[in-house]
Amino acid sequence: MFAPHRREQILQLLQQQKQVIVKDLALQLNVSEGTLRADLRQMEEEGLLERTHGGAVPVRAKKPAFQDLRMTSRSELNAELKQAIGKKAAELVHQGQCILLDASSTVLELAKALVDCDYLTVVTNGVEAALTLNRNPRINVILVGGVLRPGSGSVEGVLGRTILEEIHADLFFTSSLGFTVEEGMTDFSLYEAELKKLMAANASKIVALLDHTKLGRRSIATSVQTRAVHTIITDEGADPAFLRQITGIELLVAEPAE
Repeated sequence: MFAPHRREQILQLLQQQKQVIVKDLALQLNVSEGTLRADLRQMEEEGLLERTHGGAVPVRAKKPAFQDLRMTSRSELNAELKQAIGKKAAELVHQGQCILLDASSTVLELAKALVDCDYLTVVTNGVEAALTLNRNPRINVILVGGVLRPGSGSVEGVLGRTILEEIHADLFFTSSLGFTVEEGMTDFSLYEAELKKLMAANASKIVALLDHTKLGRRSIATSVQTRAVHTIITDEGADPAFLRQITGIELLVAEPAE
């Protein structure tokens, strides 16, 4: 069993049982305890769990000792950044195009910005994005088939391979859990990464929507290699030193609305 698949199974067990024990996992997954401890250490570094003596538990929400009311919460800030990035991405879309959208929350903001566009064909594995765009009769929406992920609005798996192989899109808009120059765009779900690879293979141009919190982070599975990305849209919080490492890719910076 490959490490990405094994780690995804660990996370699924953790969600179901609220605790995992290394000894039990070793028997269940047929791997050594040393390998599992390395998995848990890596997953803790990625913020996916908290290690305990002999196992791991889900990440617990930590309340700050104090809160500065002048400061915008991180979730609210990210929402504003995603909206700004989505609107900036919408500027790249033109009438008559065929575009691919993944199921990320940032790309959903792009879908909201496109709802009044004329004569688009949109192919997506995002259920909420599909429902949003389907309100406009001038937008042709194709929902990629697959398995609806529990507790999520995304369809994953490669059951939609046949549809994707028949489509030639102008643009593929995608986000990810993290992005580094070395690994490219990475996600925790191996199945999600594989679907994004299929989508990327059938687009003339790949546009990555990445707020600054995702830059320099990495997860388990690469979905899109750095060399395949044509444009990155980020925000003003992006580290200039990190951006200087990126070459051969168009960089666009979105500014939140005043």
